[in-house]
Amino acid sequence: MELSFQTILYVIVGVGVGWFLSFIKSRFEVAAYKKELKEYKEHLNRQMEITSEGNKNLERELYDLRSENENLRISVQSLSQKPGRAELKLLNIYDSTLRKMMLKAPGFSGAWEISLQEAEKAYSESEKGFKSIVRKVFGSSVTQNIENGNLEHETESSENINSKQGN
Repeated sequence: MELSFQTILYVIVGVGVGWFLSFIKSRFEVAAYKKELKEYKEHLNRQMEITSEGNKNLERELYDLRSENENLRISVQSLSQKPGRAELKLLNIYDSTLRKMMLKAPGFSGAWEISLQEAEKAYSESEKGFKSIVRKVFGSSVTQNIENGNLEHETESSENINSKQGN
């Protein structure tokens, strides 16, 4: 095999054409990758905008709920401070105490104090929790019957204990 100028020129031209075709192919691949990267960036931006809108809506809703909660708290406080509200509370406490006294008749003064304390505790609990909802929906008679039913059960059990101790 003879290495002539023409053979060397063909080899150089072949390498140059191969390099040129490889360069063109790599440019197309780079362009395709850039396009794909651009699509990913656009998708990411859309997702971030959607998430941002959702977060803004949640923050706005949270702010609205906090302000509504504060307004309701102030309304409840102002309604509880109305004239006559304290007297109504005391009247309900005394009414409950008298009903309990009818069940626990012996020893009026000691039983009165115990019943008064129990009634005040029950009234304060009913102002705060589930009993207040039941009282508002069904009226105070239902909660009184429930409490009296519990007290009758407690009275019966204490009478049974006392009768066993007497035997």
